[in-house]
Amino acid sequence: MLKHPDVNIKLFFVNVTYGTFQERGAPYFCRTKKEQKMKRTIIKIDEELCNGCGQCVTGCHEGALQIIDGKAKLVNEVFCDGLGACIGDCPTGALTLEDREAEAFDEAAVEAHVSVKKKAPEVHFAPIHQGCPGSMARSFEKPAGVVAPSASELQQWPVQLHLVSPTAPYFNGSDLLLAADCTAFAVGDFHSNYLRGKKLAIACPKLDHGREIYINKLISLIDDNKINTLTVMIMEVPCCSGLLQIAKEASASAIRKVPVKLIQVSVQGQVLREEWI
Repeated sequence: MLKHPDVNIKLFFVNVTYGTFQERGAPYFCRTKKEQKMKRTIIKIDEELCNGCGQCVTGCHEGALQIIDGKAKLVNEVFCDGLGACIGDCPTGALTLEDREAEAFDEAAVEAHVSVKKKAPEVHFAPIHQGCPGSMARSFEKPAGVVAPSASELQQWPVQLHLVSPTAPYFNGSDLLLAADCTAFAVGDFHSNYLRGKKLAIACPKLDHGREIYINKLISLIDDNKINTLTVMIMEVPCCSGLLQIAKEASASAIRKVPVKLIQVSVQGQVLREEWI
């Protein structure tokens, strides 16, 4: 093996999506140690303070941050420009800047990374029923004039947003309640006061995966199935605000414009905010 005091010759498998090192004129295994690292300002994440809300992810335009295992992570040093634009989006103060040895910010790598993220994959929504009884679409007609205090107001199945088909006919022209998973357990009159007369979709912005799928489904419900209104019910905890952001992005991206209402409730079930946004 060839040796040089400042060069390590090793074989690496390079992610060619970003093309970082090739674009700068040398494959990674030929770069020197000094070229790989430099002292500069870069983001620092305090995982004890991070609650996994994901607001910093949308605040980082370079795509340097992701939520992994419920915590914000710096996915690649070359994506962080060290300007700290994401810091103001963190509700817990988990983000700060520090000076340390890190790979240099690479604008070309960021452009390639962001362009890949912007190319939303072609979404093929599942048919209304694919054979699993748990995901078979069903509509429940309520007899007129029959109201019981403890009666369920659920009008359709399934309700989990990953399983919901935005082309299901019962969504056409409906008022949709998009509720965080925990709200039905916190709010005692969830069915009688909030679900009655509405179709339902539930999601957890912290634990669920497939954020882009959720956005595309809501866009389809707005544009293709022409829902009438969208009510977003979330908990007071910071991570729950991600569901509101999903609804806002879908509403902004849709061709049709529908009224969007926010209902925020406390962990003890009190309504803290209820307003059209």
